[in-house]
Formats: sequence, structure tokens, C-alpha cells
Amino acid sequence: MSVRSICRSTAMVALAAVLALGIGAATILPVDATEIRYVVNDRPITSFDIERRAALLRLMQRKGNVNELAAEEMIDQTLRQQEMARSGVNITQAMVDESYRNFAGSNNMTVAQLDQILGQAGVGKEHFKEFIRTQIGWGRVMQSRSRSGTILSEQDVVQKMLQQGGQKPTATEYMLQQVIFVVPAAQRGQLLTKRKREAQAMRDRFNGCANTVQFAKGLIDVTVRDMGRVLAPELPPEWKDQISNTRPGNATPIRETERGVEFIGICSAREVSDDHVARMVFQSQQAGDGSFEDAAKEYMAELRKKARIVRR
Repeated sequence: MSVRSICRSTAMVALAAVLALGIGAATILPVDATEIRYVVNDRPITSFDIERRAALLRLMQRKGNVNELAAEEMIDQTLRQQEMARSGVNITQAMVDESYRNFAGSNNMTVAQLDQILGQAGVGKEHFKEFIRTQIGWGRVMQSRSRSGTILSEQDVVQKMLQQGGQKPTATEYMLQQVIFVVPAAQRGQLLTKRKREAQAMRDRFNGCANTVQFAKGLIDVTVRDMGRVLAPELPPEWKDQISNTRPGNATPIRETERGVEFIGICSAREVSDDHVARMVFQSQQAGDGSFEDAAKEYMAELRKKARIVRR
């Protein structure tokens, strides 16, 4: 599973492909009763949970016994959510809603149209949003494990450089400035549109990092944070594409986040090459190959082995 984008996961790509083809979903009638089918570490999984996941798998055109696959997926999702909680990974509702909007937009739909398709298919938007929340959170759990558990040694770096002809890799080093137009959660509905206009106006005036603090002085609840030296492999996944596509002296497009409305100014960018860069580049390559997927599968197998899974 890629940790860079929820829309790049295998399941999301499959669903996107179905939606792109314009395949309609049959209306699924609700069942009369809900029963507990599994208990995973004291957390119940109901027949309704499994039926909604089966509906999602049908919408993705998954092959095989979708009811059995749905039950296994709900067990895995429960284990992942429990591991997210244990690891302190919190995916806010604002992050989930943003990914949901982006998914709808990337498939040329409004949020209301995506709501309708998921409702008619028997999935429901809340079940799909919980699926999104788990995908994002599990990616962060695995990213954290990769960073802490697979640090390359100096010998590893030297060996990789020898394999590439003795050349140290280069990476772009950015100096970045983050601008946050704060929107309190309790006032999001009333203030978000206004704050987006204010953020866009300031972003349009951005012409380098020297004057940002001065511009912000006359505005209420605006935070300017210098992010310092950030190498390309270290960029936050949710900002990576926007930053790499923005020229120095300009700012990324504004984005809604759990904090409010934000953009990032690109103060400067240059190509650098040193031992730290080499380690970061090779580390990033390692996380992007099949070993990351294998590690996720192995970790899930480990969690299942330790779990108390009771079938009712």
C-alpha cells in the first residue's frame, strides 16, 4: 500500500476505474436484522458491516466469494484500526472528508453524486469514509515502521553507490514556509469559505518568503511557520506533488486541512548531494519497492496471529 496518496491504493484505483466507465450500481435494500458475526480483540463486526463491505467489493468488480472476502477485509480493517490507536495515529474527520472530495473530483463527480452511487450500491458514504480513514492511517503506521526499522547503514549506502557506478545521488533541497489560516472546528461551517478567500488573496500576493510575516500581521488567526531545510524524499506526502510542481518564489495552491486553509511558499530550491542525501534517497527507493508491500503483508499476518478472533 502506498502511503503517499489514498487514491493510489489498489482498492481505490479499482473503484475509480469502475466509476470512470460509468457502470451503474444496482440498488441494494437494507436487511431486516443485524447480528454480530465476529469479535476481534473484543470489538464486534456485524453482519451489516460485512454486507456493506461486500457491496463495495462488488462495486470494485472483485472476483471470488465477495461475502467471504468482505468478512476477511473487515477483520483486517479492525486490526489495522486497533494498531493505529496503539501507535497514536489519528486521522481527523477533516482529512477523511478532504480525501473523499478529492476522490469524487478526480472521477469528475460532485460529492453528492458520489454519495448517491455509494448509497445505491449499498455501501453508504460513511462506510466508504471509514475505509478511507483506515487506508490513510495504516499507511502512516507502515511508514513509521519503515522509518524506524529499516535505517540504512553507511555500508549499505556505500554498496548501493557502488552498484550505481560510485555516484552519489542528488536530491532537491527546499526551504519552505507554511502559511495556515486557522479555522476552529466549531466554526468551520461558518468561516471556511471566508478563510479560503483570504488565503487565496494572500497566496496570489506571494512573491518570496521575505515578506510573508509582514503580510500576515494585518490578518486574524494566521500562522506563518518556517519549515527549514527539507529534502525531496522528506516532503509530507499530502504536499509532495504541489511542492515539486511549484517554482521557487511562488506558493502551492491553497488546500483545506484539519487546521483550516493552508499553502506552502517555496523560498528556494537547489540540488544537493552528500552522505545524508544519499541515505535519504536510497531509503526512499527502498520504501517504494515491493519490500514495502511485503512488509505490510507480514505485519498483518503477525497481527492476526496475536489477535483473538471469535466467529459467532
